[in-house]
Amino acid sequence: MREFLTDFETIFNNAIFYYAVVVMGSYVLFTLLSAIEMNSYMKKNSYVNYREILVSPLAPSVSILAPAFNEEATIIENIRSLLSLHYGNYEVVIINDGSTDQTFQRMFDYYQLEKVDFAVNYQITCNEIKGVYKSKLPSFSKLTIVDKVNGGKSDALNAGINVSGKDLLLCIDVDCIVQEDAILKLAKPYLEEKYQVIATGGVVRIANSCKVEDGKLVEVNMPRNLWPRFQVLEYIRAFLMGRMAWSRLNGLLIISGAMGLFDKNIVIKVGGYDNTTVGEDMELVVRMRKYMYEQDQRFKVVYIPDPLCWTEAPTDLQILGRQRNRWTRGTIETLWTHKDLFFNPRYGVLGMLSYPYWLFFEWLAPIVEAFGICVFILLALMENINWEFSLILLAMVYCFSVLLSTVAIFFEEMSYQQYTKGKDLVKLLLAAFLEPILYHPLTLIWAIQGNIHKFRGKNNWGAMTRKGFKNTETLNHTANRTT
Repeated sequence: MREFLTDFETIFNNAIFYYAVVVMGSYVLFTLLSAIEMNSYMKKNSYVNYREILVSPLAPSVSILAPAFNEEATIIENIRSLLSLHYGNYEVVIINDGSTDQTFQRMFDYYQLEKVDFAVNYQITCNEIKGVYKSKLPSFSKLTIVDKVNGGKSDALNAGINVSGKDLLLCIDVDCIVQEDAILKLAKPYLEEKYQVIATGGVVRIANSCKVEDGKLVEVNMPRNLWPRFQVLEYIRAFLMGRMAWSRLNGLLIISGAMGLFDKNIVIKVGGYDNTTVGEDMELVVRMRKYMYEQDQRFKVVYIPDPLCWTEAPTDLQILGRQRNRWTRGTIETLWTHKDLFFNPRYGVLGMLSYPYWLFFEWLAPIVEAFGICVFILLALMENINWEFSLILLAMVYCFSVLLSTVAIFFEEMSYQQYTKGKDLVKLLLAAFLEPILYHPLTLIWAIQGNIHKFRGKNNWGAMTRKGFKNTETLNHTANRTT
């Protein structure tokens, strides 16, 4: 028995070690690719005059689609912010998804709405649209309000697509803070790329503790709460070091649901958002990419590294856990729905690289890690652990994690320098040292819970409650929102 345990420990240690080496090696590769792409982007855009896009007759028209559910506390400020974006030809479509509070009434009164005759072309299936409204005031001519039966975010976006009248679709969360030049930067690749661009996305940042006035972010601060601070670090890594690399490889699988610009024609051809999944943003991008491969068309999904959108991060661990649970279930659903992509050369980078990576290193990594911890505890109880090897491996992983986060912070400071205060950088560096100990174990637990809930059929578990932005420096919000 002792000999068997020794052999098992050797195999186990080798398997974990080589898996860790492959994962860390992929992170190093992505870091290098991100640095190359970041440098290329900054050089190419250092002298761009976005005013030329603003006045260009060739600039694509844009429909901003923003679903709203129980947003009465902030809906007016949110709409005012969207109407103030810098772009030439665009419209704002707010979809009231069956709100049970005064969201619709507040919009109706403030913008002096009136119901208009509008023949909705149901190109994409969605719940009943009860009415389409326009403002009586000429100054709000770009605003359209859609009132519909509740069906969730995906269904609301599909309704907005049916009503929209522009070439591109900017799908956003209505309570996000969008920078004034966001559309200009997102639309730019549609004008300059050699191949057809089907989607663009940008950096999403954490707005907790930032100063907001009239729906605009006027001062960037590091979150005072520790948990959003960890998320700041997490978002910097994911966006500046992950999605930049995938954009370089043209293998990007996800455009953040908080803000993404899509080719309307392609979205309609693939059937719009799937309202049966909780990962609707990722699933749509994968479906659009599959469609382009199947039509034998060259295309690109482009990532913009400029900070374009600021959103509230959960401060409560229960709410944060529900969010991560949903993300895990959304990933599983997308991977399972499109399992025909697995190492399928017909789908190029999507099938041969992007899908396998997400399968083995995004979905399976938490499972492998949890399994490794369980086996380690079992072997320790049987007093059959090589403690020297184990401690070396643990120290190696910890140091690599801290180094990766430190490099991400360096990327941030070398590019857009959102956090310019010395004390904010110190807080962020401290978070990098604490994250593997305090935050990562929680994300592991939430990922495992997401797997368990998905495979036990609890698809409705974990409805996430968020709070809306108000004009305050601390963003201590009181308006609850269910998404």
